[in-house]
Amino acid sequence: MQCVSEMLKRAIVRPPGREFKKCLSRHPFHHTLNLELALDQHRRYCKTLQDLGIELVELTPDDEHPDACFVEDTVVVHGSRAIIGRMAKESRRGESTRVEEVLSEFLQVSSVTTPGTLEGGDVVHVPGQLICGITQRTNPEGASQMEQWLEVPVRIIEDPRIMHIKSHVTYLDRNIVLVNEKYAGEPVLKPFTKIILPANESHSANTLTIEGCVILSKRHNKTAQLVKEAGFDTVQLDMSEFEKCDGALTCLSIML
Repeated sequence: MQCVSEMLKRAIVRPPGREFKKCLSRHPFHHTLNLELALDQHRRYCKTLQDLGIELVELTPDDEHPDACFVEDTVVVHGSRAIIGRMAKESRRGESTRVEEVLSEFLQVSSVTTPGTLEGGDVVHVPGQLICGITQRTNPEGASQMEQWLEVPVRIIEDPRIMHIKSHVTYLDRNIVLVNEKYAGEPVLKPFTKIILPANESHSANTLTIEGCVILSKRHNKTAQLVKEAGFDTVQLDMSEFEKCDGALTCLSIML
């Protein structure tokens, strides 16, 4: 692996629990999900973060909430503050309890209140601001509460047809975004250099950048090549079992 982090950072992670197969999913191969393989893929994901200089804060599995390994959705962190989201799906509420306890050791923490909904999978961190998707899972009230508590400008991409905006847009580094072509014309993305996803990899935007190294799904080779051509080092991981739960790379960690 060529990428090495120059400064130590933390990430909160949580392995899948025993009920992971009951995760919320519209994936056509959800029924083939293999828990043991998912656990192995999660271990490899964690090892990759550690190899890149990330100190892990490892939570124990949450067997009461099938989607609890997707810790990113529980919170949005910015600077010295964090806001605990309010999940749109009733079955996911409760995932944030342990996350909030841990975050309180490091940050000032507040929570989204009703009628707001907010999930971290809808929030893209870019220099000086956040881009928030208004989707099936995050509403304008949740975005407004986030902006007020985190004290950072929030720009909006609205598409109520999708689950999370990070399936379609992520920020790499150096003012470059990876974006699904149908969102490339969004006004909030005008200041950025855009890498447009290949047509047959339209869900490959969910990548994780650590100190200039971009982690991508093993399935998305064309996207990985475009990212390399933009000057980034890349690491590709097999994330098949998490993809069967409509999850991806950023979903599995909270970067502090």
